[in-house]
Amino acid sequence: MKIFKNLNSQKIKKILTVSIILTSVFSTFAKQKQVRIGILNGPSAIPCAYLMENKNSPEVKNLAFENFASVQTELPKLLKGELDIGFLPPNIAAKVFNSSNKKIVCLGVTGNGNLYLLSKTGFPQNFSLESLKGKTVQCAGQGATPEFIFKYLLSKNGLQNQVNLDFSIPNANIAAALISDKIEFALVPEPFATVAQTKSPQVKRILNIQAEYEKLTEKTFPMTLLVANADFAKNNKKLIKKIAALYAKSNEWTVKNPKEAGILAEKANLGLKAAVAEKSIPNANFIWQDSLTAKKQIESILSVFLQESPQSIGGKLPDDDFYFSLK
Repeated sequence: MKIFKNLNSQKIKKILTVSIILTSVFSTFAKQKQVRIGILNGPSAIPCAYLMENKNSPEVKNLAFENFASVQTELPKLLKGELDIGFLPPNIAAKVFNSSNKKIVCLGVTGNGNLYLLSKTGFPQNFSLESLKGKTVQCAGQGATPEFIFKYLLSKNGLQNQVNLDFSIPNANIAAALISDKIEFALVPEPFATVAQTKSPQVKRILNIQAEYEKLTEKTFPMTLLVANADFAKNNKKLIKKIAALYAKSNEWTVKNPKEAGILAEKANLGLKAAVAEKSIPNANFIWQDSLTAKKQIESILSVFLQESPQSIGGKLPDDDFYFSLK
């Protein structure tokens, strides 16, 4: 496959090695119908950049990618069958499943938690949630995973109502507010954490939120799911399995090659500069787990939503039909 023209020979060798592995998967698409894949601009789409780079090659010509600025613009097309596959946060995927007569299904987890508590203030290495008592934390993501995960952690540590969460600053402006000392603490996902640290070496990651969650639950929490239009998945199970395998290989390549993946992310117009994408990859927790393997982790995070805001997932945990089997 023709992938890069300007990378050195060592990088080309790495990419070609993965290309050879993927060729057997790619070639199976030659006689298949076009598969329409919706991707959300931002970190969740980075593992797709490698596939997008190859989208015009004969082996993958039947994969058509469409970029979306938000879930709100992607979701209607997924429900109408104008997209076959997409990426959604777990709570939105569950809510759509519960409220739309099961029109979408979960194929697997593509990204686990990537939330970090940032501050410029000097703190000891043993900084803990207890240290936030009486403090205000600027939180990115009201009514979404950052808010509810953080409230869950505070509650389990006996700190409910003792830490103030503020949502008054738009996510894109949180880094600047922290750097200019307008706020002391910021709870942000990738790439906002990387952006803040890139702009100021004084910004530190003082708490890894997914690590705190795992201490309590012995589970990780997913932040991004690969989903499919339910009718498409049921009628094209073999094809879905091939796409999942293809994504898994692309995801693996991305994690192993952050610099090259960053270059591709910028080229694919995912809303990220190459340098930011590269630095965010090690902290983004990209993974691939099929839905049945990840079911307990998905239900764990959805249970947090159910406790904090039942309507955010459609009032109940999704039933077994939500978890599409790739076996």
